[in-house]
Formats: sequence, structure tokens, C-alpha cells
Amino acid sequence: MQSLTTFAALLLASVLFVPLFKRAGLGTVLGYLAVGMLIGPFGVKLVRDPDNLLHTAELGVILLLFVIGLELKPSRLWALRRSVFGLGVLQLAGAALALAAAGRYLGLSMSAAALVGIILALSSTAFVLPTLAERRELSTRHGREAFAILLFQDLSVIPLLALIPLFGTGKPTALTHPAVGLGLLVVVALIGRPLLDALFRHVARVNSREMFTAAALVTVLGLALMMQAGGLSMSLGAFVAGVLLADSEFRHELEASIAPFQGLLLGLFFMAVGMSTNLSLLVKFPWQILGLTVGLIVIKFVMLYGLRRLIGGQRADARLLALALAQGGEFAFVLFDAAQSFRVLGEVQADKLTLVVALSMALSPLLLMLGDRLARAEVEARPPRAFDTLPDEAGEVVIAGFGRVGQIIGRLLLARGVPFTALDADAEHVDEVRKFGLKVFYGDAANLDLLHAAQLREAKVFVLAIDDVEASLRTAELVRRHFPHVQIVARARNRFHASRLMDLGIQRQIRETLPASLEMARWTLELLHEPPALAEQLVSRFARHDAELLARQQAIAHDESQLMQSSRESRAELAQILEEARAAFARKERGAQRAGS
Repeated sequence: MQSLTTFAALLLASVLFVPLFKRAGLGTVLGYLAVGMLIGPFGVKLVRDPDNLLHTAELGVILLLFVIGLELKPSRLWALRRSVFGLGVLQLAGAALALAAAGRYLGLSMSAAALVGIILALSSTAFVLPTLAERRELSTRHGREAFAILLFQDLSVIPLLALIPLFGTGKPTALTHPAVGLGLLVVVALIGRPLLDALFRHVARVNSREMFTAAALVTVLGLALMMQAGGLSMSLGAFVAGVLLADSEFRHELEASIAPFQGLLLGLFFMAVGMSTNLSLLVKFPWQILGLTVGLIVIKFVMLYGLRRLIGGQRADARLLALALAQGGEFAFVLFDAAQSFRVLGEVQADKLTLVVALSMALSPLLLMLGDRLARAEVEARPPRAFDTLPDEAGEVVIAGFGRVGQIIGRLLLARGVPFTALDADAEHVDEVRKFGLKVFYGDAANLDLLHAAQLREAKVFVLAIDDVEASLRTAELVRRHFPHVQIVARARNRFHASRLMDLGIQRQIRETLPASLEMARWTLELLHEPPALAEQLVSRFARHDAELLARQQAIAHDESQLMQSSRESRAELAQILEEARAAFARKERGAQRAGS
């Protein structure tokens, strides 16, 4: 009963506090650690013995490694091979050597310093990737490189877990001799794939999601326990299970089945780590702990920044990458616990290093904020880039905004031999697009002098494809006022944007997602066994009704209550229109059948 109460308290605390950390931009991992520290034996003492919970919650790390293994398709690893095995190796080796040297200087034995250096060189996958995704930076250069480095680090955890016993002072028994574990690993690699495929094909015939989830958990835990019996780690077994199933037809369903358990148990793991973090050490050795934390961050930052610059990286990209990966990682908690178990580190040493890693993760959001501030300061200090000099010859078309939409239009015009002038207000985007051989000029289309320089007066069509709504409307108003003879074709982000463009008298405008959405709706109706001709008619009637509704609602766009009432009435109207279309189609079909008979 007590364990049930503890579990309920953990869930309640995480529900209350973790969203606050996420909303503040500090990340969920830090939220879980803070909750654990708060309710643990060094906080309000709601939980006094976190060790039992920690052993259970380690299943979260085991399932995380299983999911990492599932993602490790050979084709994906091959595509990332240069970043993963190039930059990843450099980062881990460089940071590990520097940190090991610092550990040796601080009095650690050679083996302990080497192990601590490698462990501290790892960064937090669970913190960095979600944070970069929230900041929409995963597709940037430093985001892609961070992903590759973290992937290599995650791969490095597996051999590291297997090698930790060799660093220790205990002697292996006959059962747990490294040769036994290695032999077991080879056997599993050879026969595991066909056996697992046969198991999941058998379970799939039952057509029960619960049985499939049970089979997934049995696979992960079975291989984990098998590896543990062979003297290796449970995490290694889970990772091997994932790799064996990476190319399986059941991979996506396995990932979906495991995800809820992995997320919950990983959260519990971080809370248990927070409870186990000995905060009294911070009180007892404040300068030592803070010095080690700052030293860890500085060493990792300097090494990664220097290596990235050495192989030709831009200064801004290298700085963002180094700041993103300057903290310790979640696997350090598992590895330090293992190092203590095999007597590589003493209990106090392991506790201090665990606290240092937790504090470095707590400082990570501040490091990213520092990076943002430095980037803004560089931009402000940089002299503004002058707009490009535009060509003397006039084009028939001027395109404002050369992103996804503008490029498609430009490629079509280029293929037809229609001369055009493309403008974009993002200098970096302009430089990137030019690498692909497309001709685009840097300039703000909301600048009247630039529009004159682009010889818009001589053009026939102005294509307004600017992504930002307000910038688009400013440009549209400027063109309508000074170049009234030029026809405007505009891209609208949403109904509001479309309505504002209509206010300016621009009738040739289209919402960017409308054609694709209508096409997807048509496919959906056909898959629901509607005749293709009827599906086409229904989609066409819907599009016509939607255009008429937008025109009617333009006059009441600023009255929310009238707009909501109009939308409710239009739904019933649309249903009637589509029913009439269906009935007319049915009558036509019956007439055709009678005529044919």
C-alpha cells in the first residue's frame, strides 16, 4: 500500500511541476530531476528510500536503448556515417581525453580517470533533441550535427557498459567471464532475427494489440535478462533486441507499443536519480561541486568548439553546437552506478559526479539562452547587408518570397523560358538557394525603391509568396498603390490572411494548404468506396462553397460572434449542398443504367 501511495505521489508531483519546467524552456528532464530532488530524502523526505524505485525505473533506460536500436536502420546509419563516425568520434575522443587528464590531475587512478572522462564526455540525448525540436533547430546545420554526435554517443554506451567490469577490481566468475557474454552476444546476433520474426508473425495472427505489446515487452526484457546472465548489461540486451528488429516490418508498431512505457519509466528514472542525488554534498563541498560543474561545461565547450572550427565549421554553428552539448548526459547516472558497483569509483566520488552531471543539465537551458544572446549581439554589431544589385533587363514576372511556394513557381517559369526576378528578405536563405543554381536576389519587397529597381513597372505579374502575414500585406498594399496595372497572384497562409488580401482588392489569392487538402479529401472519399466521379464532384462543390463563404464572411471578419454564427450556419448549408450533389449523381447513374439496358 505504501508503494502505491509513493507511486501516486510521484505521478502527482510530476504532473504539477514538470509542465512548468517545460513551459519555462528548461525541459522535461530537468523537471523530473527537480521533482525527485524535492520529494526525495534530501528534500521534503516524502520518499526516503529511492534505491528500490531506481532499480524499477531503470527499465526506462532499457526501453530507451531498445527504441534507439529500432531507429538504427543500416541505411540511416550509412547516410549519416560521416557525421556519426567522423565528428562523433572526434567529440567523444577529444572531450574524454581532456576530462580524463583533468581527473588524473585531481587524483583519480588511471583506470578511474579514463572511465570518468568517457562518461562525462557523453551529453544528454533526452534533453538536447527535444529542446532543439522545440526551438525548430533540428534541421539546421548544428542541429543535424548534434543529432549525429548524440547517436554516436548512444552507440558508445553499449560497449562502455560491457567494459565497465574490466575497469573494476572484482574477478569474473565462470558464468560471467567476458568470453561467455561475448559468445552469447554472437549467438543472439546470428539466430535472433529469424526467431523474433517468427514470434511476432505468430502474435500478429491473433490481431490483439495487448498481446503485441506483451510480446514486445517480453522480447526486450527477455534479451536484457539473458545478457545480464551472461555477465553483460541489461541495456545491451535491449539495444541488441532493437537492432535485430530495426528492419522488421513490425518496427513501427513495436515503437508505438513501447513508447508509453518508455516515456513513463524514463520519467520515473530521472525522478529516482533526482531523489538519489546527494544534495548535502553541495552544502558540504559547495565550491568543489560548483567548480567541477563549471569545469565540465568549459572543457566540453572548448573541445567541441575547437574541433568543429578545426575541421572547417563556421564560428556561429560551432558555438551553438558546443553550447548544446556542453552538459553531462542521462547515461552517466547509469554508468556511475555501475562504476560504483564494480568498485571503479568510491561511493562519495560517484555521488559527487552524479550531482555534477545533474547540475550541468540544469544549466543547459541557460547556456542555450546565452548562445541566443551572443547570436543577436553579433547580428546587431554586424553592418547591415546592402540589397543586391538587380539586373538591368526587366522580367515579365517579379516573385516576392522565394521559399517553398516561390521556388516551385520559379522552377516552372524557368522551364518555360519566362524571365522573372526573384526577391527574398532572408540573406542566409538567398545564399543557400544560390548554391542550387537558382537566381534570387536579396532584398525586401516592401521597399518601394527596390520594387522600382526590380522594374516592376515593366512586369506583367507580381507573385506574392512571402511567408510572414504582416510583411505580405505591407507589400501587397505597396504594389496596389504604386503599380496598379500589375496583376497580383498571392499566397495566403490562412483564411484571415486571404480575407485581408481580398480587402486590398486581390482576388487571385489561394491558401497554401487548400489544394493539397482538397486532393487528400478526394483520396479519402475514394478509399471509403465513393465512386471517383462522385468524389471529384463533392470536392469541387466543397471548394466552390468555401470560396463563396470566404467572400460572405469578409464583411464580418472583425466580428467574432457573427463569424462563429456564420460558420455554424454554413455547416448545415454545406451538408445540404453535398447531399443534393450525391442525389443528383445517383439519379444520373440510374438513368445511365436504364439507357444501357
